[in-house]
Amino acid sequence: MDNPQEIFPIVDEEGRVLGSATRGECHSGSKLLHPVVHLHVFNVAGDLYLQKRPDWKDIQPDKWDTSVGGHIDFGEIPEEALRREVREELGITDLKADFVAKYVFESARERELVYIFRCTYDGPVCPSADELAGGRFWSMQELRATMGQGVLTPNFESEFCRFLEK
Repeated sequence: MDNPQEIFPIVDEEGRVLGSATRGECHSGSKLLHPVVHLHVFNVAGDLYLQKRPDWKDIQPDKWDTSVGGHIDFGEIPEEALRREVREELGITDLKADFVAKYVFESARERELVYIFRCTYDGPVCPSADELAGGRFWSMQELRATMGQGVLTPNFESEFCRFLEK
C-alpha cells in the first residue's frame, strides 16, 4: 500500500521547491503541486509499453498507465528520479531517455508537475511484482481504440494525445 506519510516536495510551476507535504495531503484534493517523472518506453516497432497499476494504489488503481511513473524525492533532480523509478519498476539499468516536456496535470484529487521522457528500448523488461500488476507493449492502433474507455489513466490519455501521438 502507498504510504500516506511519505514526504513530497511542493514546487512552483518551474519546479522550484517551496516546501513539503505528505502523500496523503497531496492526494487529498489539496491541489498541492508536487513533481513526478513519466517515461514512455517504445520498442523499435513503435509499440508503447504500459504498466498496469495495482488495485492497492491510492490514485487510479487497476488502470493501464505510463511505462514508468513516480514521484521525485526531496533533493532529487528529475533525471535521478527517472533512473531510480525505471530500475524499481521495470528492472532496467541501461536506459538512455530524452526529455520531451514539462507540464502541470490536474485532476479532482491532485496537481502534478510532470517531467516527460521517452526512449526506444528493446531489452528485457521485468515489471516489479511489488510495484506493478504487470505490463505489456501496445500498438498505436490498440491504444487509439482504447482511449476514452476507462481502461487507461486520464493523465496517460491526455499526455499521449498532447505529446506522443504526433
